[in-house]
Amino acid sequence: MIDIFDIKQAQILIVDDHEPNVFLLEQMLLEDGYQGVSSTTDPFEVCALQAINQYDLILLDLQMPGMDGFEIMDELKKNETHGYVPILVITSQPDHLLKALKSGAKDFITKPFNLMEAKVRIYNMLEIRLLYKQLEQYSLSMESYAMHDSLTGLPNRRLFIDRLTLAMAHAQRKNCTATVIYLDLDGFKKINDKYGHDAGDMLLKIVADRLVAAVRKEDTVSRFGGDEFVLVLWELDSDEGLSILLSKILSALSAPYFINGQSIKTSASAGVSTYPLHGQDIDSLIKSADIALYKSKHIGKNRFSLAAQDDE
Repeated sequence: MIDIFDIKQAQILIVDDHEPNVFLLEQMLLEDGYQGVSSTTDPFEVCALQAINQYDLILLDLQMPGMDGFEIMDELKKNETHGYVPILVITSQPDHLLKALKSGAKDFITKPFNLMEAKVRIYNMLEIRLLYKQLEQYSLSMESYAMHDSLTGLPNRRLFIDRLTLAMAHAQRKNCTATVIYLDLDGFKKINDKYGHDAGDMLLKIVADRLVAAVRKEDTVSRFGGDEFVLVLWELDSDEGLSILLSKILSALSAPYFINGQSIKTSASAGVSTYPLHGQDIDSLIKSADIALYKSKHIGKNRFSLAAQDDE
C-alpha cells in the first residue's frame, strides 16, 4: 500500500508560463506538505526535465506561447518508455478537456482554481501513480526472481540458456568458440549430513562468489540446482588459456571454507565442452559437458575432463 508519507515525497513539476499561477500552485502544494515541488515557465524545457527527473506528476497548463500543452503531451509520449505519462492539465477552456484526456492527460484542474478540488485531484493522481510504480517494481522483481537462483542470486537454468544462446551466436559470427563448464562439488552430501543444511547453503553461496570472481565479466556462472554449477565462457584465446582458467577455478573451490567457526574442506570436479566441436545446439553442449564431468568423478575427482567428439 502507498502511505501519505510516500505521496508527500513525490516529485511534482508545475508547467505554466504565468508566474502568478506557478506561485499559487507552489504555495498550495508546499502548505499541504509536499516536499518535491519544482516548476518551469518555459514549455520547451519540459521534456528534458522529465527525462532527467521522471516526475510522479506534471501539472501542465494547456495554453502557452511557442509550445502549447497538447504539443508537450505529444513529445512526452514519444519519449516515455513505460507507456505512462502522469499529466494533470490546467485550463480555463472547458472545450479543451475532452481533447486533453484523449491526448494522454490523466485528469484536469480548471481555472480559476478551486483549491480544495485541486488538492484532492492531485492527491488521487499521485496515489494512482505511486501504486503503478510499485506494481512495476514488483513485476521487475518477480521477473528477476524467475531468472535467478533464490539461494545464490546466480542466473538459473532459464537465464543460462539465454546467455549460452548469445555466446553461441557470437561464436558463429566471429568463427570462434563458446565453452560450457559443468561442475559440482565432491562429497557435498556428506557435508550436509555432517554440518547441517544451513552450513551447506552457506558453502554454496561462497562457491558462487568464488566462481564469479574466477571468471571474466562477460562470462556467466549459473546454478542448476543442488551443488551443480554451469558456466558459459565467451571466446577463449587458446586451449592453454582454458586449462589455466579451469585450474584456477578448481584451486579456488578446494580452498577451505570457514563456516560457523569450522573449517570445511571440499573440492570440485568439472566437465568441459566447446561449441561447435562438441555440439551444435544447447542440449548437446550441456550433455557433453555433463558426460565429461562424470568422467572426472570416475577417475579421481578434483579435476576436469574435456568432452570427446562422440559424447554428444
